[in-house]
Amino acid sequence: MNDEIAIHWFRQDLRISDNPSLNFLSEKYDNIVAVYILDEVNCDRKMGSASKTWLHHSLLSLNEKLNNKLLVFKGNPEVVFNNLVDNYNVKQISWCRCYEPWIIKRDLNLKKNLKNKVQINSFNSSLLWEPWEVLKNDGSPYKIFTPFYKRGCLNSKPPRKPKSQEINFFNHNIKSQSIFDLELTSSKFWEKKIIKYWNIGESFASKLMNDFFSIGIQDYSEGRNFPIRKNVSRLSPYLHWGQISPHTLWYEVSNIEQEVGEKNAEIFKSELGWREFFYNLLYHFPKIQKFNLQTKFDKFPWENNNSFFDAWKKGQTGFPIVDAGMRELWETGYMHNRVRMITGSFLVKNLLIHWNQGEEWFWDCLFDADYASNSASWQWVAGTGTDSAPYFRIFNPVTQGKKFDPTGEYIRKFIPELRNFPLKYLFEPWECPPNTLKNFKLGINYPFPIVDVKTSREKALDAFAKIKVN
Repeated sequence: MNDEIAIHWFRQDLRISDNPSLNFLSEKYDNIVAVYILDEVNCDRKMGSASKTWLHHSLLSLNEKLNNKLLVFKGNPEVVFNNLVDNYNVKQISWCRCYEPWIIKRDLNLKKNLKNKVQINSFNSSLLWEPWEVLKNDGSPYKIFTPFYKRGCLNSKPPRKPKSQEINFFNHNIKSQSIFDLELTSSKFWEKKIIKYWNIGESFASKLMNDFFSIGIQDYSEGRNFPIRKNVSRLSPYLHWGQISPHTLWYEVSNIEQEVGEKNAEIFKSELGWREFFYNLLYHFPKIQKFNLQTKFDKFPWENNNSFFDAWKKGQTGFPIVDAGMRELWETGYMHNRVRMITGSFLVKNLLIHWNQGEEWFWDCLFDADYASNSASWQWVAGTGTDSAPYFRIFNPVTQGKKFDPTGEYIRKFIPELRNFPLKYLFEPWECPPNTLKNFKLGINYPFPIVDVKTSREKALDAFAKIKVN
């Protein structure tokens, strides 16, 4: 019947190309209706401010691609779908899977409660391997990255190849809310500021990938560690929101492996593997989002120092590489991965502030804030997770700055008050003789260090020694 419709439910797959759910529906139905539902009823954690901003602009871009035929709702998906099924000739509802524990629970209930009304299908769109597919020989999940990736992933069946086809969206007259009704943005100056550094949408994700694979990946194995270089893809927000699939990235980099070098290509693939690993941990250990995977850290004597935490958030710690990273985050909604490790280590191991607080700040400020990667990365830095950097490995913010920003270009970019500072003293301004710079005074133009690196390191190691004994 020509009035039969099939619904594709967009979630974190905000793209038309290589979308398994859309491809499935297009082979069976002439009339496909696209729906997006902002669900703040079932969620156990609302999106952060940066995520809402990215989502708002993503939906505008997607709706334009769909000739303004995207249905938008806010509320409980079960209520939304029941209303659509009761009022229209809906034969099928299809979506791409997400792996947050609350979404898994909600989707299972949804399938159960709608199964007598409509056919439902779900597909893997955002992971190269399903978490239940990559297991050890005894059926238990991997806890260490290297065997997970090399023994588990690379010995599994290859990821599916990307597939794109023409999708015909139904020219419906179904009424819904508008994207602006979702109230994802509030016209704050910060929202407008961070968005100006990005072009958001599926087509821009594809362009960014092509540009990176043409130039940036050429020195990826080494250059990715230096925040000022153009050797990182910056695709993580697009990957998180499904504006490009990991399958596309996997096979595109495979196609140019000879051209860019096997090492560069393999390391890029292994970074996709880390993303898989973090989702594997989330699926098998869902408490990772809030609780230490190594429970001995539950007794760790974290400190609750609001003044230190505020200085860290604002990029006013007195350690230039840390402050540059925190200011990059606030300015652009993004932070280079090497600097994420440096700033995270400083918060947890020099300031002794619980990783939960850092994770919450990143959750609110990062465009690529991801339920699995954000929490697992913080546990890695804090030493509280599986396969983590040991707690006693404490990054020295001075030496890290000298090593990974040797020209000081990254620091000067995000800390304008240090732009004319001599390179010799740029990484430790407190060592600079007074009156070296005219009109510059430490403690006024730029803060003194809020802690002593050596003393704070020893304090952290003493605290760690105590929980080892216990």
